[in-house]
Amino acid sequence: MRIGIYGGTFDPIHLGHLLLADSCREQIPLDKVFFVPAGRPPHKRGTEVSSAVDRLAMLELAIFGEENFAVCRYEIDREEVSYTVDTVRWFRDSWPDAELFLMLGADMWHDLPHWREPREICRLATPVAICRPGTPEPNPDCLLPLSPEVGLKRGFVRVDMPAIGISSSEIRARVAAGKSIRFRVPRAVEAYIATHQLYR
Repeated sequence: MRIGIYGGTFDPIHLGHLLLADSCREQIPLDKVFFVPAGRPPHKRGTEVSSAVDRLAMLELAIFGEENFAVCRYEIDREEVSYTVDTVRWFRDSWPDAELFLMLGADMWHDLPHWREPREICRLATPVAICRPGTPEPNPDCLLPLSPEVGLKRGFVRVDMPAIGISSSEIRARVAAGKSIRFRVPRAVEAYIATHQLYR
């Protein structure tokens, strides 16, 4: 089984997230993509994030009926700060025979060597560089110092996806300003945001 691990705050999930996941599913290819909403992400300490209940609900609504997509609650259910290496270990323990792929935007690619235990991350999962038009090309050489003894035997995978100018911060700002978010998020997510008066 080939599993994609897609972490983020997903506050809220939008069509760009779904397109990215489907691009990885098709190009790698993957049997299943797990969306992993962050519980207490270390890089967003002090930043207000919507409740886990709301973010999980929107994720479930967004992927409803998509058999290749699933939501993983691991980070949400932890009380500790969420680190990628812990999540990847959990997936390895849960699916010992699976091939794991860690999905990273090109903007995060060069930060990977500075994360907690990056060598272990690369040992357990294949890094996936997701490239959009206009973003810097991923440089695989930045990963070489991480695991010379392993020789990066897994290498890395590149996935190309179309340019789509949607961000969660833009959606939150549009809602706060009373503007439409139609065609930026799934209809069910749009309805949830309105019903629960999020981002106002």
